Amino acid sequence: MLPLALDQLTFSVGATTIINCISAKIEAGPRTIILGPNGAGKSVLMRLCHGLLEPTAGHIAWQGARNRDVRRRQAMVFQRPVMLRRSALANVVYGLQLAGKSRRESTLRAMDVLEVVGLEHQAGRPARVLSGGEQQRLALARAWALGPDVLFLDEPTANLDPASTQDIERIIQAIHASGTKIIMTTHNLGQARRLGDEILFISNGRLMEHTPIDRFFKEPVSSEAAAFIKGELPWH
Repeated sequence: MLPLALDQLTFSVGATTIINCISAKIEAGPRTIILGPNGAGKSVLMRLCHGLLEPTAGHIAWQGARNRDVRRRQAMVFQRPVMLRRSALANVVYGLQLAGKSRRESTLRAMDVLEVVGLEHQAGRPARVLSGGEQQRLALARAWALGPDVLFLDEPTANLDPASTQDIERIIQAIHASGTKIIMTTHNLGQARRLGDEILFISNGRLMEHTPIDRFFKEPVSSEAAAFIKGELPWH
């Protein structure tokens, strides 16, 4: 379903423009990190791409998929995922059954994915009593089980401790290795270096740079990116 083409994408709320005329083409393959300070518009841009928000102006086109296939072939994990009032296993099974899988097939697939993310021993526990890190791993398992072509991740390790962050990053690497395109927001420079292949850097709702990760950190083009890398760009 890729590339994903953004053409003069704009999103405003009242008189406030949050995303301002962004144009870019996101190709299959490389892990894409949407980087920028808090308040830059990263999460809004991701929600626009995922289809949760409608642009005020401009266009979004998935060039390799028909419109009715787009939602089925992508998934998104939020910074604070919503857990259903059921077991960890049932959280994953439910999504698979909605996608048309049989109960048996859904259960087998769910158990396989829970094992990969290290939650097989928590399968029968209520999802809402799991720790924050465990809930995020469960959210990743729930999305990954569906086999999406594209997985959007919105600050997936925000507010997690270092050990939980390491677990989440390991799972993201595994999802990427399985062939799923990763598009992820973060403001963490270290995480961007570890998980990214290319950077979309936005500031004040504008796309300032779209470049390979090595070039971004070694030779930033915009003054905003250079200041952000140095820790000098203020949050908005």
